Amino acid sequence: MSKISRRRFVEGTGAGLVATTVPLQGQTAKAAAAVPHTTVKLTVNGTVHRLDVEDRWTLAEVLRDHLGLTGSKIGCDRGECGACTVLLDGKNVYSCSQLAVWADGRTVQTVEGLAQNGKLDPLQEAFIEHDGPQCGFCTSGQLMSAKALLNHNPHPTTDEVRAGMTGNICRCGNYNHYVESVLAAAATLAADSRRKA
Repeated sequence: MSKISRRRFVEGTGAGLVATTVPLQGQTAKAAAAVPHTTVKLTVNGTVHRLDVEDRWTLAEVLRDHLGLTGSKIGCDRGECGACTVLLDGKNVYSCSQLAVWADGRTVQTVEGLAQNGKLDPLQEAFIEHDGPQCGFCTSGQLMSAKALLNHNPHPTTDEVRAGMTGNICRCGNYNHYVESVLAAAATLAADSRRKA
């Protein structure tokens, strides 16, 4: 039995991997060509997009990889953390668990669509003023869930805010600041509405 040095083993393994990978790349191209495609029309942050998508692509993939809207984060890719939350026809959904073809003909709002004409949304301002974001990874999902809540219920109680934000995990544990931020934004929006009336 001959001894194999670690160097010879690694060199041999590398050559074997390259030999194995070459046929797989050809098979992958054939498999990708066989995947069904659908043309979808999405209105994202007020702009209409027509896209040819693979039927297996998620809404998160289309937003991030094909439209360049990377504000929605991929935290778990299983619909558990809420970092990828967007509004689909005004309702908060996990974009990682929605197929893009399901969004055909519908309206999507991402965190990039909150600010208007260079002015932050009152929610964004409240998040800054009340130290909502810590590491910031979950912030876009938190903002979008809060936006859906305030669109549906402009005068929520503390318990209603907590319930409305339940689907969004904050790894930093900054939940109280997020709740304070949403309540502050609700108060600002109510004051603005009274001023305009």
